[in-house]
Amino acid sequence: MKRAHHSTMLWHAALAIIIVLLAVLVWASFFMIRISLCDLSGKDVAKREMLLREEAPEVSAWLDSLRSTGVMRDTFRTTADGRRLHAVYMAAKDSTVRTMIVVHGYTCNAISTMKIARMFRDRLGLNLFIPELHGHGLSDGDEVQMGWKDADDVIDWVPVVKSLFCDSSDVRIAVQGVSMGAATIMNMSGKESIPQIKCYIEDCGYTSVWDEFASELKNRYGLPPFPLMYTTSLLCKWRYGWSFGEAAPLKMVSRCDKPMLFIHGDNDDFVPSWMVHPLYEAKHGKKSIWITKGTDHGHSFRDYPEEYERRVRTFLESSGM
Repeated sequence: MKRAHHSTMLWHAALAIIIVLLAVLVWASFFMIRISLCDLSGKDVAKREMLLREEAPEVSAWLDSLRSTGVMRDTFRTTADGRRLHAVYMAAKDSTVRTMIVVHGYTCNAISTMKIARMFRDRLGLNLFIPELHGHGLSDGDEVQMGWKDADDVIDWVPVVKSLFCDSSDVRIAVQGVSMGAATIMNMSGKESIPQIKCYIEDCGYTSVWDEFASELKNRYGLPPFPLMYTTSLLCKWRYGWSFGEAAPLKMVSRCDKPMLFIHGDNDDFVPSWMVHPLYEAKHGKKSIWITKGTDHGHSFRDYPEEYERRVRTFLESSGM
């Protein structure tokens, strides 16, 4: 009888431990979703404006000039599922059919792109169109989509771009993105071939959301992917309709039939530098790669502005832009 009672006690204790561990795992999964996908700091446009004024006052003055003269304008559209999305656009100094779509990164917005946007417009002579992704800037959304569903939103902006600058068969579009913006355009590149889009420039994008989050989980908390990545990915699928594994630019870029330029800093530990190599290998057809020395995440243009401009100009010209 005592042995049976002892066995029952052990079973109850084991069951209690399992329940506690499961409860902790569920809590940790919700916590991971909250810190990774529910950070809406990209909606704080005023903060981004302030940072731009502190870091690059000359770019801030340029932006003020474009606004005051009506060159920089806002546009909104409503999606099929009722979301209101925002973008800014500005024509080049001289009339042209050549347009650059610039896609911002994680928790950023259109203001965050203005340093490189200035180069595209003033030095390369391109029209600019800068969409703000779901959950960023003035666009609707209560979560970050990590560039997965965002790809469809950017594709759906293309008819608007055509109507704004040159609604004709002659319009030529290039697409550039940094970090999550780079993931967005790689996902976009593998979805459908849009005749007006001539090429893509991806700057420090990740191979997949799974790889990116697993890297951060290890770097920040010293944890392996199992079991937290699995449960959080399932939670993401349940709440938002996509999983970390399926949100994979590596898979999408292999379907891309347009030229692509890959840029990555060799000192990037946020989107680890190794990720650019499988991305580059997966891309078929015309492609170029540039690894910047000593550069951390998203700062290739900051560290090598003249070389960045030269390489982008050459790539655009060779891609029919």
